[in-house]
Amino acid sequence: MRKPFSERMDRMTAINAHSMTDTYELANGVKIPVIGFGTWQSSPEDAYQSVKWALDAGYRHIDTAATYDNEQAVGRAIRDAGVPRDQLFVTTKLWNEQRNSYDDVLRAFQDSLTRLGLDYIDLYLIHWPEPAAHHQDWQHLNAETWRAMEHIFHLGKARAIGVSNFLPKHLKALAKTAKTAPMVNQIFLNPYSPQPDVVQYNRDHGMLNEAYSPLGTGELLKSETVAAVAKKHGKSPAQVLIRWSLEQGFLPLPKSVHQDYIKANADVFDFELDADDHQQLAAMAGKGRQRQDPTTFDFSKPIPFLH
Repeated sequence: MRKPFSERMDRMTAINAHSMTDTYELANGVKIPVIGFGTWQSSPEDAYQSVKWALDAGYRHIDTAATYDNEQAVGRAIRDAGVPRDQLFVTTKLWNEQRNSYDDVLRAFQDSLTRLGLDYIDLYLIHWPEPAAHHQDWQHLNAETWRAMEHIFHLGKARAIGVSNFLPKHLKALAKTAKTAPMVNQIFLNPYSPQPDVVQYNRDHGMLNEAYSPLGTGELLKSETVAAVAKKHGKSPAQVLIRWSLEQGFLPLPKSVHQDYIKANADVFDFELDADDHQQLAAMAGKGRQRQDPTTFDFSKPIPFLH
């Protein structure tokens, strides 16, 4: 049996998806739809309506988090939409203040489960690797948190477990005590911030790269480069950015509270980017907003895009 985090290449480096129901296969065999619907910064009212629209538009993968304060609305939308539970993939995340101990994690998970009104979660993630209160002992904190996550996973209450915003240094530290390797690392990924070192580390260790903020934080949608590629294909800038994410082997999590955009963001399976498109988009790396550094980020200040 392989050791956790053993060096291994996954097969999740390219995608030939044809619809919203196509899937990646995680390291433990669980299948996850290739596009998810994000709910960050959505009020409970907006989250409810947008999730219903997303499910009507064919999305089957919904992403939320305890700190978004909309889990209850997301769960209600799922129930009201009437899509069978076994056709859905639901992700939520554990926030910093919820994980000061092993027992805290178990309670926080049960609280999320209750708010969502579900019997199990498809994917449960540690949201942030270095809580401000634990900058000195984050390694021990993450080890204890992960031990609780493994317990939840082995109980079958979460079909898969993973992390978010982790860098290789956090993953290497976690590997010293983990018995089960993370299956996903959800990170800030788009042409401005492709994070090649983190992406490759994740791939080498069997983790799927999920892309939050695949459309950037607004500035990417206004880019002349993206607009030119979009015009060439008769698509919108958002559709080009989602397609780029898929062709990089990422799992994009676009978010919108507008029904037309939600539907349009799912219409990305009838075109492909060519080599010139990829070259132009690759040249954008480092020119716009980048990921936050977990070691130095101050949560007492406004959070511009954290998912």
